[in-house]
Amino acid sequence: MSQTPLFLDACFGRPTPRTPLWLMRQAGRYMPEYRAVRAKADFWEMCHTPDLATEVTLQPIRAFGLDASIIFSDLLIPLPHMGFEVKFLPKEGPVLPDPIKTVADVDRLRPTPMREALECVAQAARQIVAELPQSTPLIGFAGAPFTLASYLIEGGSSKQFMKTKAFLHQHPDAARRLFDRLTDAVIELLQLQLDAGCRAVQVFDSWAGCLDPEDYAAWGVPYTQRIVAAVRRPGVPVIVFAKGTGTYLDLVAQAGADVYGVDWTLPLSKARALVGPSAALQGNLDPGRLLAPWEALRPAVDRVLDQAGDGTGHIFNLGHGIYEHTPVDHVRRLVDHVQGESHRWRGGR
Repeated sequence: MSQTPLFLDACFGRPTPRTPLWLMRQAGRYMPEYRAVRAKADFWEMCHTPDLATEVTLQPIRAFGLDASIIFSDLLIPLPHMGFEVKFLPKEGPVLPDPIKTVADVDRLRPTPMREALECVAQAARQIVAELPQSTPLIGFAGAPFTLASYLIEGGSSKQFMKTKAFLHQHPDAARRLFDRLTDAVIELLQLQLDAGCRAVQVFDSWAGCLDPEDYAAWGVPYTQRIVAAVRRPGVPVIVFAKGTGTYLDLVAQAGADVYGVDWTLPLSKARALVGPSAALQGNLDPGRLLAPWEALRPAVDRVLDQAGDGTGHIFNLGHGIYEHTPVDHVRRLVDHVQGESHRWRGGR
């Protein structure tokens, strides 16, 4: 077997003795250690303070021995430096007080050198890498242009994304200018993290699933393709996670990534048929399953492993971020089970 970390081998479809795993939002509110840090600093301060970001990034690695770590940050971290204030309000999440409403507002999004604006992210990455075991790669990440644009236009989270869709259809030229600027910023942010020691990157298109396939073909995949091509480096996998796109995952796969994240609405066996044999798959346990007792959780975990076939080219993860009220012991049992039992799927059960 390779001496490369299991996570990286799986990303490139190489054989692994067991299935590696990490969890989206693995550093977060379900952990008492995180809540202790959070009690002393607000979320945005934590994202911009390397020592705090380092501490909370390492907490789940110390607690569970996961196979990859992901830097503690936020998708929206470039936006204040580009001219749009972001606030995190209790029980509301991110709010942009002065969103894009007109074509002219697009030009308020200033092209900004991310290397200068977000040195704090690079510093956090360097500190985290210095403390992680060599077998545990650090993943950097950024939001996809559509997801970032939706926050900029909606002024926060949304259920229907009507303002965003209206802007795309009514002002396509301005929207393309907006997406181009966001794409450039995302590329710079990912390159910044890679230069600081991240050994993989993930592009989160959290709200892609609100688009129909034709709109995703226009506003999703072309920009993701540009990002993937710009940040690709030898031995460094690029992961694309476009939530809610199971009905057109074959279109998402045109991005040219090494790994595709899959949410819980699509079995991995069907995802494999849509993506093809060359890319790896990441996912896809429903995070709600972690609220169940072990006797109900274990069969759900095993179903994911079953659907991944012999496990080649599979990274175990959730279908989206871990829930705040997830019992820590349930996470521990999940990790122990996948790390301790997934070898049984090698060569068939």
